[in-house]
Amino acid sequence: MSIQLLGRLIGIDHGLARIGVAVSDAAGISARELTIIERTSKLADFAKLNAIAVEQNAVAYIVGVPYSDAPPDVYTQADRVRTWIGHFSAATVLPIVEWDESLSSDDARELAIQQRRKPTDPIDDLAARIILQRYLDALHDGLATAPPRQPPSA
Repeated sequence: MSIQLLGRLIGIDHGLARIGVAVSDAAGISARELTIIERTSKLADFAKLNAIAVEQNAVAYIVGVPYSDAPPDVYTQADRVRTWIGHFSAATVLPIVEWDESLSSDDARELAIQQRRKPTDPIDDLAARIILQRYLDALHDGLATAPPRQPPSA
């Protein structure tokens, strides 16, 4: 199945201390880790993410959201990420797609070992790569929908 993205996707692994960032190729086939943003403030973090999107000619963000089967009255990490996404959506013109991040940290640790990273090195960028690659694979397998296209600038 051929998907026309017309630009790159930015993968995000949201964390309390850091934000892992990955980027896809323009064809939407593969993802690679890009950077780790040390969190400072929402305003600064959102500005950095938007600058990365401009640099990469991105058309959308794919944000990992942890699965939760907690009762509705329990505030979870998934709720925290969705709240952050709500704030971020007000600070960007690009569409944001939520994607399941289940086991992305485990896979990122394995990838870090393959890359010979130190055990103390952060792996947030690798987790973002895993999340984004899973989304791209699902997209090409017909198990995900492409992000909505941006309306033309006025």
